[in-house]
Amino acid sequence: MGIVALQSFKNIISTYLGFFIGAINTLFLYTEFLSDEYYGMVGYMLSLAYVIMPLMAFGVHNTLVKFYSTFKTRISVNSFLTLMLFLPICVIIPLVFIIYSSYDFVGNFLSQTNAIIKDYLWHTVVIAIALAYFEVFFAWSKVQMKTVFGNFMKEVFHRAGAMVLLFSLHFEWINLEQFMVGLVVVYVLRMLVMKIFAFSIRWPVLTFKKINGLSRILKYSFLIIIAGSIATILLDVDKVMLGQYINIEEIAYYNVAIFISAVIAVPQRAMHQILLPLSAKYLNERDFEALGDLYKKSSLNLFIVGGFIFLLIVLNINQLYLIIPEEFSVGLFVVFIISLAKLYDSLLGSNNAILFNSDYYRIVLVLGVALVVLMVLLNMVFIPKLGINGAGLATFFAVFLYNSVKLYFVYRKFKIFPFTRFTLKIAGLILFSIVLFYFWEFPFHPIVNIILKSTLITAVYAFVVLKFDFSEDITALLKRYIKF
Repeated sequence: MGIVALQSFKNIISTYLGFFIGAINTLFLYTEFLSDEYYGMVGYMLSLAYVIMPLMAFGVHNTLVKFYSTFKTRISVNSFLTLMLFLPICVIIPLVFIIYSSYDFVGNFLSQTNAIIKDYLWHTVVIAIALAYFEVFFAWSKVQMKTVFGNFMKEVFHRAGAMVLLFSLHFEWINLEQFMVGLVVVYVLRMLVMKIFAFSIRWPVLTFKKINGLSRILKYSFLIIIAGSIATILLDVDKVMLGQYINIEEIAYYNVAIFISAVIAVPQRAMHQILLPLSAKYLNERDFEALGDLYKKSSLNLFIVGGFIFLLIVLNINQLYLIIPEEFSVGLFVVFIISLAKLYDSLLGSNNAILFNSDYYRIVLVLGVALVVLMVLLNMVFIPKLGINGAGLATFFAVFLYNSVKLYFVYRKFKIFPFTRFTLKIAGLILFSIVLFYFWEFPFHPIVNIILKSTLITAVYAFVVLKFDFSEDITALLKRYIKF
């Protein structure tokens, strides 16, 4: 786990820096400097862009990682990389033409409940294209086992850019329309910086030669558009559907709740950047022993770290909602239910990396599509009755079922399981901590309460993890920094 631990640790730092900036934006700046309507519009615009991004990328960001290690000669590698650069254009151009020629139809359909959506359709399209090529260039650097800079750009750059724009709006250096255009510019600029970095690692040599296994590559790219979209859709389609059922202001409240819960996924997102190319390498070399070891260690480490963050959120959430505007507290249930879903995600370790890089992605594709359909149906049932709580509940059920199926499928096909005897002990520690600390509040200001309570939780959790040596990697890391 040397390269995994090292790059994951650096990625976690940059990811948390991004989430820290994002927390300031989400909890304070957006809520103070933008109206609820425009805050909801920003959340809707970005969610829709993320939903259509995998289609714009034509699955290339997954295909590049899966097949790169199978090419051994310089000409074959250059031909493959050339294909990866041009393939998304074959989808982007027709899609842009379709949207241009049917702009009124698409815009009117999306803005049936909230008319403001139609005004920012092109903003959404450009952001989706920028997101797509950013992921392609990030994958370009991943296959060279370079993930730290790309993760920084993925997690920090656009949030810092949004913060600059928000302060510029507040001090009236720009107006509202310029702010919305500025968001688009930030995402385009992020893509261009990532392109420069990726090409500095390996400069593209355009080579138009025959590629062995081209039909298999194209088939994978075509199918992975849907398979690779499932995780994104499960977490973003709820916001898109909320825009069709409720006032867009309420999406702002939902965004805050989702952002708070998403902090749990930071370690998983950070580790996933290096788990993807390593899992692809082990699968291509058929080294299932190393694959299984990576599966267990990633699950254990992510469950320990994710469980700790889960506790910090759940045990401090009531105090946190006392700091931000009162109307946002309607998202309390969403925080709890989505946090559980995120914790389950962490428990699966490298499961996604195994499935997306294996030959069984087709079956997972079918199951995933069925579960996305289920989520859409659940949203249609729950949102009209329960509002944003219904969207959270639908997301939880869909994610729980999807993860359970993936867990069973990897065990069935590879005979590897991520759980060890320590998994149950960690779950027990999390439950014990909830019982011990949930109703324990200090009679001070909410920020002071959060600091004191978090300090106690950290001390108890770290002591138990270190005392019983749940994970060799985490124990070594804790001892290193305690000694320091």
